[in-house]
This record gives sequence, C-alpha cells and structure tokens, in this order.
Amino acid sequence: MNLLEALRYLTALEQHRHFGRAAQACGITQPALSNAIRALEQELGVPVVRRARQYEGLTNEGEVVIAHAHRLLREAESLRQELHSRVDAPRGALQIGAVPTALPVAGRFAAQLRARHAGIEPVLRSLSSPEIEIGLENLSLDMALGYTGREQVKARALQIWPQYEEAYFLVQRDVAGQAGADAAPMTWRASAALPLVMLTPDMHNRAIVQEAMRSAGAEPSPAVETNSVLALVAALEDGSLAAVLPGALLDVAGGLTPLRVHALVDPVVRTPIGFMTAAAARTTPALRAALELAQDAAWLRQLGRR
Repeated sequence: MNLLEALRYLTALEQHRHFGRAAQACGITQPALSNAIRALEQELGVPVVRRARQYEGLTNEGEVVIAHAHRLLREAESLRQELHSRVDAPRGALQIGAVPTALPVAGRFAAQLRARHAGIEPVLRSLSSPEIEIGLENLSLDMALGYTGREQVKARALQIWPQYEEAYFLVQRDVAGQAGADAAPMTWRASAALPLVMLTPDMHNRAIVQEAMRSAGAEPSPAVETNSVLALVAALEDGSLAAVLPGALLDVAGGLTPLRVHALVDPVVRTPIGFMTAAAARTTPALRAALELAQDAAWLRQLGRR
C-alpha cells in the first residue's frame, strides 16, 4: 500500500464528500479509491470512514487520521518542491482558498503568479470564511484571500498579508442605456428598501451588508437568497431585483449584465481583505514566491480600493 497516495485519496473524499467525485478528482476509478481507503483502514487497524449506501463522514479515528494526513501531505509536497526547485525557479502545487467575493482578485493573482513562475501550479478554490480558517489551520491550504478582520482569524495563529479594502455598491440592471455612467450615491437605508437578492446568512459578506443596513436604521428583507455569487449576479438579469456587491465583483458582474452602480454611503463601509497563511507552517518554495508577489508594489497598485 502506498501510504501517501491512500492519504491523498482520503483527503479528497473529505473535501468532496462523495466517493465518485473524489475518485474523479484523483484521476482514478471509484472502486480503486474505495479499495485504497479500505487498505488504509486495515493498515492502521481502525475504521476511518463511516459508510452506508454513500459517504457519511469520518469516524472519530478518521478525524485523527485526516489531521495527520494534511500535515504529512504538506510535508511531502514541501520536500518535493525543495528538491526540484531553484531559487529563481520554484516548482510545485500551491493550494489557494478565496472567499467568493474575492475570487476575481484571487484569479488574477494566480494568473500573474503563473506568468512569473511557470513551474508553479496554483489550485484556486472558492470557500467560505470558516472553511478557509479550518483549511489554513489543518494545512490543506497554503494561503487564502479573505476577511482578515474576523474574530475567528484573530483567534488563530494566522499571518496576514494586507491586500485592499473592500468597498460596497448598490447595483441594478441598467434599463436606460446608461451602463457605466456615474450614478448618484445611495444610502444604505435606501438600499434596504429595495427588493434585494442577497447571499445567505452563513456568508460573511451577508453579515457585513446586514450590519451596515442596521447601523443606518434599516432591516433588510431579502427577496431572494443564494450562496452563489454567480446566481446572485444572474438574478439581476430581468431588472426586478437589486444587490449589494463589493468592488471586486463589479467588472465581472457588468460583463454579464449591464448595470447601474451606486456607491453606498451613510455609513461608508470599508472591509480589509488580505492573504492569510498559517504562521507556524513550513514555507514551501511556491508559497515563498506567492508571498513575494502579494507584497509587490506593482501588484498592490493594481488593487487599490475594490
């Protein structure tokens, strides 16, 4: 049995929570993945996965195994990178998480990193803030772009690399043929009175928007809720709904639907966004190169206030 491969299959199963999807992500058949995990259980002498007709999660012993698996796989990847990289030519995979509202920035970052260092293979995943914080802590992520001011971030041993301040805008489908023209600022109180499509309460962006509206003396009552940024933007298409978007999403949303954009005021809200890494983790060559880009003055000038 190849222990590292079996642990890789187990982490894929934990991530995808489905045998078929995990097998597909690993490039093997479902029976091969199931057999490898059974062999791992036999080798360790404990049940790792709770099975019925489908995947039902990890056993208590499996939770212990997965914690070690993330660390072992991270160390193995670090070793491969140190052996096959040069100072001027880092090589290897880089696992990057990003909150959905920061994905356009994270995507641009990954592209520029790849342009600088062709040997780096960025893997970008859209994750909620809690998933990011857990992923950094258990070392399944190398770095992540998200909300650095959260209390949960402060409570963890995470290092922060500031990137930009997230600004907020009320957007509606343009029906007057003036998309892209300057629109008058709008108060948070006025925006709360509109029929809104909003992210679901488990998304940190929703908490920011809701708190801003409440501070202006309004209580939002969403017409539509979704945990998908793409679905939120698509819901604007027929012109009956409005949404609050951060600046990082304006170009993407405007490319799908012509929009009228109002800066939100009273209050003016700015939320810090930054890259985060596990402070105690070993820094791989790929991660060192990524952090160099994250602090590059030219890169930071591109971001400004999003």
